[in-house]
Amino acid sequence: MSELPGSDTGDLVGHDPRAQQALDGAAVMLRPVVRWLLRHGVHYGALTQMLKQVFLAEARSELQRKGTKVTDSALSVLSGVHRKDVRALSSQTLPTAPLVPTPASVLFTRWVTDTRYRDPQTRKVVTCLPRHGDVPSFEALARETSSDVHPRTLLEELQRLGVVTVEGEQVCLSTERFVSRPEDESAAQTLAVNASDHIAAAVHNLAAGQQGFKFLEQSVYANGLSEDSGLKLAAVARDLWAPAFDGMVAAATECVRSDNAREDTPYRMRFGVYYYHEPVPPKGSPGKPDGSSRPG
Repeated sequence: MSELPGSDTGDLVGHDPRAQQALDGAAVMLRPVVRWLLRHGVHYGALTQMLKQVFLAEARSELQRKGTKVTDSALSVLSGVHRKDVRALSSQTLPTAPLVPTPASVLFTRWVTDTRYRDPQTRKVVTCLPRHGDVPSFEALARETSSDVHPRTLLEELQRLGVVTVEGEQVCLSTERFVSRPEDESAAQTLAVNASDHIAAAVHNLAAGQQGFKFLEQSVYANGLSEDSGLKLAAVARDLWAPAFDGMVAAATECVRSDNAREDTPYRMRFGVYYYHEPVPPKGSPGKPDGSSRPG
């Protein structure tokens, strides 16, 4: 960990080893986030200003969870943000990303999982649907997906994303997976909510204790691999995801339908997987300067 001029980094988190462990872990998690920010022209100063808002928002939630009165002083003490900044930032809203999928992604998911849109003999997804008409048709699928967005608008969005093509009077799938284009705002929002929920599950588990409920949060690790093996395992991961995706969509759909008559339904959920591979950095001290940069 790099040190601030004239300071002891240990003082930043006191003498609690758990605090230092948490800070070290945050540094590991933040590296890909900072990589993303740098590639989009976001500098350190902008991030630190945003972090003040994040610390205050979470400090407020923590005080409320404990039943402690929320005051500027209490927020400042818990978060470490100066009181003048607490007051200045109190009227600012922390940015959020939509937690629910877009109508286009919901339509795609329903198309590839709903049994009405599968061949009754092979059970495979019907990749081309009549543009108009009753079930199974694209128009019927679109109207089931959203009552607020016109089927033509959904079709145009799916075409823009490269997910479907129109062939005469039929709408045909052109991909097996719904993935937003990197330049679309929805891609950044998807990254944000997926990564946030993944980290939230892990953070919850660390605080749950031995007997508390824990979320699924597991992974498989291997090294000593060739690039070919990395690509092979990436394909294996996608194949494993397909039945898990179908099974969870079916189970979640059934739960939503059965809960429709209930009033105590404040919960949401997200289930996902990821796969990542990269060359292992040369032996040394990860994160330390390599000598290629010089003071300006």
